[in-house]
Amino acid sequence: MKIFTGKVISKKMEKTATVVVERIVVHPIYRKRFKRLKKYHVHDEIGVTLGQTVKFVASRPYSKLKRWKVVEVVEIVGKESDKKSLPLRSKKPATTGSADLKRSARIKSVKSVKKSV
Repeated sequence: MKIFTGKVISKKMEKTATVVVERIVVHPIYRKRFKRLKKYHVHDEIGVTLGQTVKFVASRPYSKLKRWKVVEVVEIVGKESDKKSLPLRSKKPATTGSADLKRSARIKSVKSVKKSV
């Protein structure tokens, strides 16, 4: 039995969640990697919320599109203790490179030539 892991992207229906599964595919000739996404309608008795990562398996047909069942919640969204604290990026002041210095020197020399003429 295949176990899929995906992210809940919609919870608008009762006892049904839409889960997207992302997989990486390698092109057979060019060897470029790219993402493929597939959406599944999953039966939810646990009560998952939007943004959670869940594991689900194949089960009996619940409806026309639902043939999957949530087994467990892998990642719970919304808890502060689970979130990793990332350092904030500070904006660096614009540094003047050699190209900027040359350009500003050219502009000054052109202005001085115009004033003298």
